[in-house]
Amino acid sequence: MSRKFKFSDADKLYFITYSVVYWIDVFTRIEYRDVLIESWNYCQRNKGLEIYSWIIMTNHVHLIVRSNKDPLENIVRDMKRHSSSQIKLLLMAGKKESRRDWMLMLMKKAGLSNRLNNDWQFWQQHNKPLEIVDDSMFYRAVDYIHHNPVKAGF
Repeated sequence: MSRKFKFSDADKLYFITYSVVYWIDVFTRIEYRDVLIESWNYCQRNKGLEIYSWIIMTNHVHLIVRSNKDPLENIVRDMKRHSSSQIKLLLMAGKKESRRDWMLMLMKKAGLSNRLNNDWQFWQQHNKPLEIVDDSMFYRAVDYIHHNPVKAGF
C-alpha cells in the first residue's frame, strides 16, 4: 500500500473513510448508527480522538479526525473492532431485522475469504487516510462530507 494511505503523524488532520463489506446498507437503522456514535464518544473521552467533521451514510462513514493522545491508527482499529462486535451482537439478536440472515451470510462470507479474519468481517479492511495538508484541502473535505448525503438523495 502506498505511503499516502497510512497515518504518518497522529496529531495531523486526516480524512478517512471506512465502508461495510459488500457495501451492505446497515446504517439505515438507528441502533447501528448509535453504536458508531457511542464508540466515537468513548474514543473522544478516553483516547484523545478529535472529530472535526463526520457523516454516517447507509454503508460507509467519512470523518476528519486527529488525535492528541493515542496513535490514530490504534484508535481507528479499536473503533472498527468495537463497532463490528457490537453490531454483530445486535444482528444476532435482531428480531426486527428483516435482512438479518442475508447480512450475516455476507459478513461471514467476507470473513472467511479474508485471511486476516476467522469467520466474520463487518468493515472493509482499509481506511484510506488522507492527510489534510492545508486549509483548502480541509474545506474541500468538509464540503465533500456535507454534500455526500445530498448527492445520495437524502
